[in-house]
Amino acid sequence: MTETGRDQFSPPSGTQPPRYARIGVNVPQVQGIFDYHLPPDQEEAYQLGQLVEVPFGRQNVQGVIVDFPEFPAVPITKAVGKILDPDPVLTPLQINLAHYISEETLSPLGVTLLAMVPAGLSVQADIEYRLPEDSLAQLESGEPLLEEITPAQQRLVDLLRERGPLRGRQLDRALPHKNWRKTAGALARRGVLVSHSTLGDPSVKPKLERRLVFRGNPAEARDGMGNLANKGFPAALARREAVLKMIMAADQALPLTEIYRDTGANLNDLKQLVKRGLAEIREVPVLRDPLEGLEVEPSQAPRLTPDQAQVWEVISEAFRQEAPAPFLLQGVTGSGKTEIYLQAVEEALRQGKQAIIMVPEIALTPQTVSRFMSRFPSRVGVLHSELSPGERYDTWRLARAGALDIVVGPRSALFTPFPDPGLIVVDECHDGSYYQGDSVPRYHALPAAVAYARISGAVCILGSATPNVATRYQSDRGRWTYLSLPERILAHRRSIQVQLNQARQSPEIPRYQAVNEDLQMASLPEVQVVDMRSELRNGNRSIFSRSLQAALRSTLDRDQQAILFLNRRGSASYVFCRDCGYVLRCPRCDTALTAHLADRSLRCHHCGYQRSIPTTCPACGSERIRHMGTGTEQVEVEVQKLLPGARTMRWDRDTTRTKGAHWEIMKRFTSHQADVIIGTQMLAKGLDLPLVTLVGVVLAESSLYLPDYRAAERTFQVLTQVAGRAGRSPLGGQVIMQTFEPDHYVIKAAARHDYLGFYNQEIGYRRELGYPPFQNLVRLEIRDRENKSAEGKARTYAAALAGWIKQEGYRSTRLVGPTPPYFSKIRGEYRWQLLVKGPNPIKLVRDHHPGPGWIIEVNPPAIL
Repeated sequence: MTETGRDQFSPPSGTQPPRYARIGVNVPQVQGIFDYHLPPDQEEAYQLGQLVEVPFGRQNVQGVIVDFPEFPAVPITKAVGKILDPDPVLTPLQINLAHYISEETLSPLGVTLLAMVPAGLSVQADIEYRLPEDSLAQLESGEPLLEEITPAQQRLVDLLRERGPLRGRQLDRALPHKNWRKTAGALARRGVLVSHSTLGDPSVKPKLERRLVFRGNPAEARDGMGNLANKGFPAALARREAVLKMIMAADQALPLTEIYRDTGANLNDLKQLVKRGLAEIREVPVLRDPLEGLEVEPSQAPRLTPDQAQVWEVISEAFRQEAPAPFLLQGVTGSGKTEIYLQAVEEALRQGKQAIIMVPEIALTPQTVSRFMSRFPSRVGVLHSELSPGERYDTWRLARAGALDIVVGPRSALFTPFPDPGLIVVDECHDGSYYQGDSVPRYHALPAAVAYARISGAVCILGSATPNVATRYQSDRGRWTYLSLPERILAHRRSIQVQLNQARQSPEIPRYQAVNEDLQMASLPEVQVVDMRSELRNGNRSIFSRSLQAALRSTLDRDQQAILFLNRRGSASYVFCRDCGYVLRCPRCDTALTAHLADRSLRCHHCGYQRSIPTTCPACGSERIRHMGTGTEQVEVEVQKLLPGARTMRWDRDTTRTKGAHWEIMKRFTSHQADVIIGTQMLAKGLDLPLVTLVGVVLAESSLYLPDYRAAERTFQVLTQVAGRAGRSPLGGQVIMQTFEPDHYVIKAAARHDYLGFYNQEIGYRRELGYPPFQNLVRLEIRDRENKSAEGKARTYAAALAGWIKQEGYRSTRLVGPTPPYFSKIRGEYRWQLLVKGPNPIKLVRDHHPGPGWIIEVNPPAIL
């Protein structure tokens, strides 16, 4: 395909043909790639993977060069515009990965390419709106712009008058949840405002720091120190002398901020030194390093256990193969999977290659980074969404320049521009956060990592104690190599004693078995399932069973720590009126609001809507407003009632909104500044907390009955993972799992740490119902502010799709819906969805794309 229009070019006959570039443009909803010609006098400046500006329709947009075809797809082309970064922003391997993701997820290639570029460097074209001079003059004179103006139109006019010209994305932030574009269009047609296309400059660039360096003859400078200021200004003289002495003693240029701090000097003092030829002010590029100041003790590789040695022997052989198959490394919690990753990183670096280590959550990043930095100091970078755009940009630049060998981070770490990746690790590969479903491209990092390893010839290790059913099925079918670490490693004897000394603990009964004279192993913690129905029958109305209450007291008496897990934030699940039954709901999402009693607020966890808790029912006026259900805030309150001296802290989305919050919580808890930590599924990640000897699951089945085909799998995984946080030290551990469904197969399997039993039962259900891995699934969703409109679009496309299925012989493909999903309204828009199940629904939808406005997901982890 090619973009045609103004500035078109067709080479005259008899002239040397130009070079052409094939470019993926950063325009949402635009599929395909487009051909342009290179300016004849600058052809050599353009490289594969460069970020460029190109004309597209009536606007200029960003794009990435993905190929230099010998001939364009059409006879008339436009010229490529300016180069936005002289160095390629994507490697050839990344371009191949982008093609894969685009094809497999039905995402536009241009947007997929630009998703691999750091935030702030990639910029989409936008529309700028402003009031013309005539409108401003009318407003100044007090004349009305229109005879009749709606409140929405007046709000938009007032905003543009107050703030001046604004871009579309600025208006989105200023007028959230408002259909201002329709309003702006009406005003533009009547000449009240004007609009034009614009492409802003990247918002990130290298940081420059101003520094001062000595220039001149040292002896002459010392002799002339008394003449640095006019007579009668002793304070200025003293400051300038101090600055001169400071820069003369330094062996490099000093930051101006440091000079100001230590001498009290100002910019004028420095300019006087420069004027006298004694100093020079330079702008020096500096790195924004998120790991600066992180102190880590260097460590050596420990002796491998027999199980680890057996696993490593298989993986190490893969580093000598050209196209190794992916490895599924299933190891119980605490079995030493990370040490296998570290060994693999060392081998990749030995071969002169780089390593990408993916973790599912920012919560895991601090601990994982520390492990890798201790083994490979000065060679590790980190990428995640909590970093500033500048920090992410600098880490990305270091990786691109070859100054880093290892990057640790969530799914975006996969897009690190390493020239020759030799290892890709997906730790806790079962985790749902590896899926990006809130923006394009909607992709899952696990299959993307497997594809990238195949493209680059890298070794790929997928690690988990509880792999997804579909992932385990791949290895059972022989497509991936299955490896197992069935035993939990406690530690080496010396490490065990260090842990005990630091914790000031001395267990009466050792909780480990010796493998040899140095190595110790431990069993998984015992799980006690408590039937909360019996607790109620026996008069216990507390959210804590009697067993959990006793265990909490005992744990704190021994100066140890406990985790209380509940997969629900806030103080109560919903608020309702006991007289009329009215439930307080979000006006934009139509979901029940969650009560947060700490600040007396009701919040929507989908869109962020917030209001105060009413004292009377909005429907009937009754004062009998009640809170139902339990959240993490309420659990914390109940712990403090039960154990008044307990030091508690929460770890959920509400407590980790600020930058560095995960690091701070981890540091405080591991240094025993709290006794009990209450949290959501963040606590179920692969955290190593040696002093935790008790894990209490407040309500085990909280997510079990969601209308989603993976609800049972996710519940089993999170219960097994959180249970694995206990007993990871010589102190041992116990798990108390509270439930109203003690006989459910998921609860029973999780209590026994029985992955295989759960897998065998769940895979049978998947086969029977025709869900992945036995069939592929494409979910199509349409949203509209009018429910009837959304329903009409969904039914129209579903009817057309049903016809194509029949015409084109898709005998094993069927449609489910259209229906509203579980969350039928989000952020003021009604949702309707259609599921397409079959061997190859991707081809069907690709051939009959529903067009702009539709959300398309391939094998999504949830259909809520």
